Amino acid sequence: MRFDIEHQIAIFKRGADELLIEKELIAKLSRGNPLRVKEGFDPTRPDLHLGHTVQFNKLRQLQELGHHIIFLIGDFTGMIGDPSGRNITRPALTPEEVQINAKTYTDQVFLILDPEKTEVAFNSKWLAALGTEGMIRLASQYTVARMLERDDFSKRFNGNQPVAIHEFLYPLLQGYDSVALKADVELGGTDQKFNLLVGREIQKVYGMEAQCVLTLPLLEGLDGVNKMSKSLDNYVGITDAPQEMFGKIMSISDVLMWRYYDLLSSRSIKEIATLKKEVEQGRNPRDVKVLLAQEIVTRFHSKDAAEEAAQEFDARFRHGAMPDDMLEITLHNNNTGMHITQIAKQAGLVPSTSEAYRLIEQRGLKVNGDAVTDKGLIIAAGEVVVVQAGKRRFARVTIK
Repeated sequence: MRFDIEHQIAIFKRGADELLIEKELIAKLSRGNPLRVKEGFDPTRPDLHLGHTVQFNKLRQLQELGHHIIFLIGDFTGMIGDPSGRNITRPALTPEEVQINAKTYTDQVFLILDPEKTEVAFNSKWLAALGTEGMIRLASQYTVARMLERDDFSKRFNGNQPVAIHEFLYPLLQGYDSVALKADVELGGTDQKFNLLVGREIQKVYGMEAQCVLTLPLLEGLDGVNKMSKSLDNYVGITDAPQEMFGKIMSISDVLMWRYYDLLSSRSIKEIATLKKEVEQGRNPRDVKVLLAQEIVTRFHSKDAAEEAAQEFDARFRHGAMPDDMLEITLHNNNTGMHITQIAKQAGLVPSTSEAYRLIEQRGLKVNGDAVTDKGLIIAAGEVVVVQAGKRRFARVTIK
């Protein structure tokens, strides 16, 4: 390998939640051979956002270290549905739905990974071949008691919520994937820890050296509070238009910006540390956020699109009538979000909510430069937005 072990361990652990077990990984790296690094994705939905790409970015970092990356499409397990973090049984997908969604995943992952250095695998290749006898043998390797150690299973069981038998098969099948692929390392979100550890046990059953496990955090959405999710409307979609993507990233808080740098940026740890030091010494964090927004827009669109989005944003927010020294205000609403008319009133931009409604009708109330058209607009807790009433009244508002 081109990099020393200490450097590689630092890259593995960058932005990660947990590495199990570090001394085992050091032993694997000391042999000097590229590691087989696996991550599986069940194509359960066709749309991806930046939260999904946290794992892709880590795979790219390990790929640049020279390791062999296996991007596993769970076309077989996707028809079962991963029960991780669920309080109800996940609906099964049809084979047709799985194939459509899988196409989206493979299209998007190569915006980050090098297609020439990535093995794409489908677990139906070996799981479909297991047959009834193979399934029974696999199921005999784990007990119900061990399955009920898993938090979501135990909560549902103790709460008299149904747990279907086929859901117990999911962690076992994911573990068998590691056997079939001879994985040295498996990545997954923090909600995948149980499944990843089952993989270690299943590999041992089949006489293999246990894989190391690397769990990655779930990325907070634009509100800085909840996991990024389309249902919560706090997401940055991979297919968002360049200007929309750029603007969404610029809307995150200065604190959350560093979290996004750690989990989404391709910049080195040293480069990010330098940027943090510059901000601490007085550099405007907005300028550093622009660099992040440009990097992400470039990744999913192009450098030209990123530059155009930055220029448009700059024109709207700097060279419009928007002052740099606008009022800064924090409004508290018990982490439940706040209606835009209440924000405008409490920020002192309008004398009453009725005036705020009147401005909405006249397209004179704006959030981050865009006219508010939804009279029911709620700004989520944790968001930082620039609210404009009329031509000259501005406030940068943080919702708590």
